[in-house]
This record gives sequence, structure tokens and C-alpha cells, in this order.
Amino acid sequence: MNFLKHLKTGVLVAALILLSNATYAQITYDLTHDQAFKALLAAKEKAEADNVLVNIAVVDAGANLKAFIRMDESYLGSIDVAIKKAKTARYFNVDTGKLGEWTQPGGIIYNIELTNNGLVSFPGGLPIKNKDGKIIGAIGVSGGTIEQDREIATVGAKAIIE
Repeated sequence: MNFLKHLKTGVLVAALILLSNATYAQITYDLTHDQAFKALLAAKEKAEADNVLVNIAVVDAGANLKAFIRMDESYLGSIDVAIKKAKTARYFNVDTGKLGEWTQPGGIIYNIELTNNGLVSFPGGLPIKNKDGKIIGAIGVSGGTIEQDREIATVGAKAIIE
């Protein structure tokens, strides 16, 4: 009987601790579907203006796919690359091109692209920030040159705050 009393008390204490910590939960700034489409369409317009066929992926703050487009006749292999560029940018909150500088042989995080079911460490993935500078998601573009992919991603990422 004494054991049950202690067990009930322990469960009650645990529940109170969990409830009291709820007010200290991490705040997540997340991208809305309207913002995801705004970034996606701005990037698509840039790609069309530059006559580049790309795949464009937008992920939310949790690196979950929120919006995607495969432009007609773009490379099939670029679908996965665009998604992984967006996820990589969000996982590390950095331009994937900058991450690539750190992953070269002798770099501070050499071979990190082999983690997380594959990362992409070349340009074309960027974090997306809101007007307050908080990261709310990321965009990944693949199919053009790495310079074109970065330019297109930049236009999409900036569309949120314009």
C-alpha cells in the first residue's frame, strides 16, 4: 500500500514538472504556406527570366517539405538535390555554398555531407528569414549552374521580407 502511495505521488510530481516546463518550451518560428508559395513563385519567376529549368523546394522550420515545383523538362536528378539543399540549409542555418567551404578535405567538418541521410554542400540552399531576422525555413534550388541556383534561391528567400 505504501508503494502505491509513493507511485501516485511520483506520477503527480512528474506531471507537475512537465506542466510547469511547458511555459519554457522552445519557440519555433515557422513559415506559413502563403510564405512558402511566395518564395517558390518568386524563385520560379527568376528561373524563367534567366531561362533556367530548375527544381525548387521550400522547407519549414522543422526541415519538412512545405512547397515544391519541378519546372517542365528540368532534370529528374535535381528533384532530390533541391530538397536536400533546402534541408541542409535549415539543418545548419547556413548557405549551402558556405557549408561546402567547410567540408573540403582538411576542412573543419570534412565529410559531414555523409550524415543526415545525405546533405548537399554546394550552392543553391539558403535559410529563409522573417522580417525580424528569425529563420522560418529554407529554400533549395537545383538544375542550373551553382551560381544560377544560388541566385534563384536568393530571390526566393528574399521574397518573404519584401
